[in-house]
Amino acid sequence: MLVQYRLYLTGILFLCFVSGAFSQSRAVISGNVSDQFGNLPGARVVIEGTDKNTTTDVNGNYSFDVDEGEYIVTSEFVMYTSVSKTILVKVGDTAKVDFILETGFSIDQPVSLGSRAKPKSILKNTAAVDIISPQQLTNSSQVELSHILHYLIPSFHSTHQTIADGTDHIDPATLRGLGPDQVLVLVNGKRRHNSSLLNVNGTVGRGSVGTDFNAIPIASIERIEILRDGATSQYGSDAIAGVINIILKKQTEIIQLDNRVAINTEGDGLNVYSSANFGLKIGKEGYINVTAEYRDRESINRSGDYTGTVYSNDISTDQALIEENNFFRQTGYSGRRVMEIGSAETQNLALSFNGEIVMSDYATFYMHGGRNYREGTSKGFYRFPKDENRVVLELFPNGFSPEILTDIQDDAITGGIRGIKNEWNVDFSHSIGVNRLDYTVNNSNNASLGVTSPRTFYAGGFIYKQNTTNLDISRTFDWLSGVNVAFGAELRVENYEIVAGEEASYVDGGSTYINASGVELPRIVGAQVFPGFQPENALNRFRTNSSGYLDIEANITDKLLVRGAARYEAYNDFGGQAIWKLSGRYRVRDEISVRAGFSTGFRAPSLHQVFFQNISTQFINGESVQVGTFNNESAVATEAFDIGDLKPELSSHFNTGFSGKLNDNITFSFDYYLINIRDRIVLSGRFAEGYEEILEPFNVGAAQFFTNAIDSKTSGADLSLFFKTTLGTGEFNASLGGNFTKTKVKGPINVSQALVGQEEVLFNREEIARVEFAQPNYKINSLLSYDFEQFGFQVVNTLFGKVKFIHPNDGDSLNWVVNDFTGNIESRDQVFSPKLVTDMAISYQVNDYIKCTLGGNNVFNVYPDKHKHAANTEDGNFMYSRRVQQFGVNGSNYYVRLLLRL
Repeated sequence: MLVQYRLYLTGILFLCFVSGAFSQSRAVISGNVSDQFGNLPGARVVIEGTDKNTTTDVNGNYSFDVDEGEYIVTSEFVMYTSVSKTILVKVGDTAKVDFILETGFSIDQPVSLGSRAKPKSILKNTAAVDIISPQQLTNSSQVELSHILHYLIPSFHSTHQTIADGTDHIDPATLRGLGPDQVLVLVNGKRRHNSSLLNVNGTVGRGSVGTDFNAIPIASIERIEILRDGATSQYGSDAIAGVINIILKKQTEIIQLDNRVAINTEGDGLNVYSSANFGLKIGKEGYINVTAEYRDRESINRSGDYTGTVYSNDISTDQALIEENNFFRQTGYSGRRVMEIGSAETQNLALSFNGEIVMSDYATFYMHGGRNYREGTSKGFYRFPKDENRVVLELFPNGFSPEILTDIQDDAITGGIRGIKNEWNVDFSHSIGVNRLDYTVNNSNNASLGVTSPRTFYAGGFIYKQNTTNLDISRTFDWLSGVNVAFGAELRVENYEIVAGEEASYVDGGSTYINASGVELPRIVGAQVFPGFQPENALNRFRTNSSGYLDIEANITDKLLVRGAARYEAYNDFGGQAIWKLSGRYRVRDEISVRAGFSTGFRAPSLHQVFFQNISTQFINGESVQVGTFNNESAVATEAFDIGDLKPELSSHFNTGFSGKLNDNITFSFDYYLINIRDRIVLSGRFAEGYEEILEPFNVGAAQFFTNAIDSKTSGADLSLFFKTTLGTGEFNASLGGNFTKTKVKGPINVSQALVGQEEVLFNREEIARVEFAQPNYKINSLLSYDFEQFGFQVVNTLFGKVKFIHPNDGDSLNWVVNDFTGNIESRDQVFSPKLVTDMAISYQVNDYIKCTLGGNNVFNVYPDKHKHAANTEDGNFMYSRRVQQFGVNGSNYYVRLLLRL
């Protein structure tokens, strides 16, 4: 790893020292950018019609070298109104052009997402786009990107998971209530690679693959654009729910140091964050911006007191043994707890860079990338000494609390050249992304090995690689009121690998035990909590995808904009797919516009879904079961269950809405959307009864697989309202945003001929509910801030809508069980009510360089509803649901922060 870090540093130093050839003087345009409070570091300054752009230094200053001529110079900063000025310079001149920017609205900000033409404001766009500004990123109380988005974007959902293997360490993230694999992530407009992790446990996104948002250091980000529209025809597979474009910092001659410490009021979850960001100029207009970031997050534990038996199923015998062995004092947990439930412990170290070298007035070389390394530790279900089929008593006489340790390495690098040739904009780039996850099981045993079992195992892992080459060409013509024509091509090569674990993690050692009836039985095979990947599971598969697109954007009149896009993608495994999009915007008045669009889309099955296979320990109705996941190449899936090759998901997307400014103080927007998806890929239910003979050779009690099982319909609305005004000597801002969404599984479950009559096993009521109800049906964010002189105040309220847990067996009241909380026979289904979470912060700007903040998250210590049925607590362990989450179970925490800008 050290060698690879040196390679990154070598690349950064190369960018820093190759600048001499590009810095010869001709004429100079320089100046200062400021607002009403003083200089604006990091503001962008552009010379229109060229590839020249730069950012202001810590004092708000900038400078360009140019040839003789007349230029339009524009200064812009997110959430400020841009200003343009025309200047004429001659050889040897030094022209000074200063800008004073006024704060504006996001609706006025130019965005690149959703259009191949010159960036235009949200008000002028044909689709809804959200912006997270540098100020919002800086003022956020969160230190993980997925959580920043969760609390700032109403349609975005991501929380920490618990008791979910690798998903404890890589948070699933969704948009508009769809899946993690139905949103596309870009960095600087280039496709970001997915994680190597496939979510196979009972969480949001079960059966899907997403992007590891938290592998991108937040200190490296300038702003984020979120396109809330189907955009597969523009950006390719996966962009069904929308696209998130993360734009990296370009600022130079500024050193930013950010240090934060936070702790929960429960006394756990200590969170330490430290980052450094700095930029250097390369020549007059080039730059290199570098970020280093460290996060250390302690685990939290919100488990309840254990109420089950430990040594024996006979309660009186068990209680005597508990007291004799002083059991609860040796578990490592407080009170009568035997588990850690809440969020995992992680340590995260990241290094990233973003740079450009201006080769001429019309050509620029650019490069960005980075490495993120994360170590995680999470716990599994306690293995009790009464379970001799799982516990080697000679090694663990009191049982054990197994740990899953992860090593996650994420690498990304993009390089390219963009420029202007004969009025055509040309951009050629190549991106490489790699994500690797390795599992180690600690404090465990492979019971089948008996006393020879190790206590620590390397259990194997995954590697996902993506190579993407892009060529994008565009030009604006003076036809009608302006027509932009764009076309391009993409070649993408993917690689998915499963790495086998060490032999002891999966081997059958043949050890047996004598049960209470005196019968000799075999012990369970594999490392407890996470059996290692076997050599039969190991594989290395590739896929190639090529695509081409055409995008035309026509300003029919000054008021009417029409956009059309078409794309064809060809995969070497399942064939090709053609998709298209048509959208338009009409300006009713200068400050009010309406928009609408319709598009078709698709999502190719991920390599993970096509090829993943393993054996895992899953808890079903409180009982642990060895479950085999069989891919679509296996005889189990193809012969026993008649499962064919996976097909792409197909979608249609309709949206309509409007945006506007009532005056200089108020803006608004509203959008309605309807998304239909056919042949959604799901991870099936667990097939056990009647398949014992087929499953026995694999030492598993149940089988599951991937299949195109369901169709769905998602509809909803997004709304936003912004208000700003001068209040006394300061500025007051208020915003209100909301997302209301509903997803419904349509029609019958799609089953093979061999599974007719087993639809409820293939995709039972719990899995249907995971699609329909596991994410809040609405989320409303409000933000109030007031800045005056050196003080800043901020209050953020987030209202999370209800979620539902639906038990797989309780559709029939005959399956209901006694609720020990009430003494009645009741359903285990539960609706978890809406909750309001409040965050507060106060900041003080000591001087131009130092800012201190004191804040609290969830200051009123709000938790989700507790389980109302005792059976759902699984012997008292789970006070809160691990299946459905609105915002996690951290409770309140408080933090201090020191921000330096030097």
